Amino acid sequence: MAEQENSVVFKTALKAKVIRASGEVEDKGVVSTRVVTTVGVNALVDAFQGLFTLNNFKYHVSGTDTAIEAITDVESTITGATPAPVAGTQVEGASANIYRTVATIPYVSTLAITSHGLVNNIVKTGSILWDRSVFAAINVVNGDSIEFTYELTCNAGG
Repeated sequence: MAEQENSVVFKTALKAKVIRASGEVEDKGVVSTRVVTTVGVNALVDAFQGLFTLNNFKYHVSGTDTAIEAITDVESTITGATPAPVAGTQVEGASANIYRTVATIPYVSTLAITSHGLVNNIVKTGSILWDRSVFAAINVVNGDSIEFTYELTCNAGG
């Protein structure tokens, strides 16, 4: 019998709700399902060795960049919108194998938000980018905000 490869599968989902300055809420639903980065996975391996703490992957950044996601992306890939990462609330998802973090990012100018990242630090420069998502433009103006919900589902395998 041929050896079967064991695997653990990460699935990600990024949801967005636009909260207009008027109070109107536009639920955009799932806007992206990509990309856990190489530096993020390396941090996970380091955490197993006690060299890194994973619980800080709760900071959300948004940007206006449109380059397609890649596993080689780093924090500086996300440009143009969030001056500093916004801390999200960390909770367990609908089941024990889902990590969820929710943050609301406010905007003070007119922008077309097209990307999101999850990093491990309140200061973006030098942070580790766990996940990067690119999506159809969400147009915002001064006083609008976007509530981002990031979910990481870890399915056992083998």
